[in-house]
Amino acid sequence: MAVQRMQEYIETHIDEEITLANLSRVSHYSPWHSYRIFREYTGLTPSEYIRCLRLSRAAIRLKAGNVNVAELAYELGYGRVDGFQRAFQRKFGFNPSVYARQPTPIPLFIPYGVKFKEIRKEYVEVKEVQSVFVQLISKPERKCIIKRGVKAEDYFEYCEEVGCDVWGILMSMDSLCGEPVCMWLPEAYKKPNTSTYVMGVEVSMDYKGVIPNGFDVITLPSAQYLAFQGEPFCEEDYQKAIASVQHAINQYDPSIIGYVWDKSNPRIQLEPRGERGYIELHAVKKKG
Repeated sequence: MAVQRMQEYIETHIDEEITLANLSRVSHYSPWHSYRIFREYTGLTPSEYIRCLRLSRAAIRLKAGNVNVAELAYELGYGRVDGFQRAFQRKFGFNPSVYARQPTPIPLFIPYGVKFKEIRKEYVEVKEVQSVFVQLISKPERKCIIKRGVKAEDYFEYCEEVGCDVWGILMSMDSLCGEPVCMWLPEAYKKPNTSTYVMGVEVSMDYKGVIPNGFDVITLPSAQYLAFQGEPFCEEDYQKAIASVQHAINQYDPSIIGYVWDKSNPRIQLEPRGERGYIELHAVKKKG
């Protein structure tokens, strides 16, 4: 996993000068071989990868506000502000000062580890029962800006149809819940010849921002959800973590707390993150 080690080094030292010699030391290969395998597995040279990651981090900071463009340029290692401005313009199509004043959805660079490069759906048998935390939450009436697929029923099929890069666009947008979501849509929210599984971002009913090209907007009613949250997990074990929570969901009977499943609302999946565990939300309504 030499490339993975190089990616992790870049992530940890992104605010510092990173040389090919640094990457060679963590990969345990020569600089030339490190360069070759990094480009082979990520599709980018190390310098291109670092530039994309730094510019995306810069965009996040600009969007948050109270950032001086010149100071940010020097922090990123640009000797001249206009060099940073040109790089930002080439990457996102906006001058950084303009973007800071009026943020709009842009394709942020999401540095997936190469250990997840070959995404595939595998059957995972649940042999050990893990603790799953269950909480009743409420969601308000809201809009959801979604990117539809063709016939995808899950994440793996969706990425094959649409590509995973859509997540970078969603990450650049403000969300009611603080992050993008994946959803399984009931028939009422589907268009003909489109997927059940979609990715999107929940926004307020008075949202007036930009809708990215190729995205749709749906309106979701206020509803109650049972949020199922599993134990923290190692990132490479994400499929086992998902299977464990979904096994618990299949065994759960909401009638014990006076509710039944509400199939009229989407089932919601949050990004699996090892430090917090896998989270999935299922709509419920009062019995009777």
